[in-house]
Amino acid sequence: MMADGVVSVLRGQGYALVGRHSAVKPCHWCREAIKEGRHCYKARFYGVESHRCLQMTPAVAWCQQRCVYCWRPVEKTVGVSDVPDPDDPGEIVEGSVEAHRRLLQGYGHLEGEAGRRWRESLEPRHAAISLAGEPTLYPRIGELIEEFHKRGFKTTFLVTNGLRPDRLESLDEEPRQLYVSLDAPDESLHRRINRPVVPDSWDRILETLELLPSMSCRTVIRITAVKGWNMEGTAEGFARLVELAEPTFVEVKGFMAIGWAAFRMGPENMPEHGEVVGFARELAEACGYELVDESPPSRVALLA
Repeated sequence: MMADGVVSVLRGQGYALVGRHSAVKPCHWCREAIKEGRHCYKARFYGVESHRCLQMTPAVAWCQQRCVYCWRPVEKTVGVSDVPDPDDPGEIVEGSVEAHRRLLQGYGHLEGEAGRRWRESLEPRHAAISLAGEPTLYPRIGELIEEFHKRGFKTTFLVTNGLRPDRLESLDEEPRQLYVSLDAPDESLHRRINRPVVPDSWDRILETLELLPSMSCRTVIRITAVKGWNMEGTAEGFARLVELAEPTFVEVKGFMAIGWAAFRMGPENMPEHGEVVGFARELAEACGYELVDESPPSRVALLA
């Protein structure tokens, strides 16, 4: 489904392709957790064991947006609508676990506690369905979540840009936690930051936010804070959207100029952790939430 040039870029960045449209890539914190026992903020906030986390996507090169801050190669996106002729969910899960194991084989020499963590990493129990692309463009996303649960995965995190409220509303099975990326308080800024390629993207986001209170899983609004773009004078606007969605949590995460994002933005757009926390406090005051935790290494603050 993808041209050779797209495939070579993805493989060059360390992605393992699964089937015709899915991919796996262990993140920095998965490797840090194996080697050093250092876990990511999701372990601190939500109890996820980073070394047992499988990071994957069922739609690696499909997305309706070209976000300026995205560290993925959005310039290589090949589709904006549903993945055509999708692979079987069970085959995707099995292939993803196999690929994850292959990518971590290099740590087989570790001994002691690190060796124990490596052996545990080969049996992942958390699925982060994000990585790249827009997962809800895989039309069998609910079945995919169900397959993870059938195979003993304790948690599933689904990350979405919110542009397919219809797909979220009709999920066969909900994830344990649903993330909705929300990077702008209004349509004008949304179009500048997220660069959607579908005309009614803002209406779709609002529809998704209105849907969240009816979902039974934990919900999270994820704001990527980009200095000079969406942190100045925006707290009240974001607060109105948070009040609409009534999420379990709000994450405010500082932008990092890494990967392909470094070609579009620079260090001047990366807020310090103190600036992230300051913006989070301003947002909390505006929407009635509380700042309940923070993680300086990841420049992220948690509201609840």
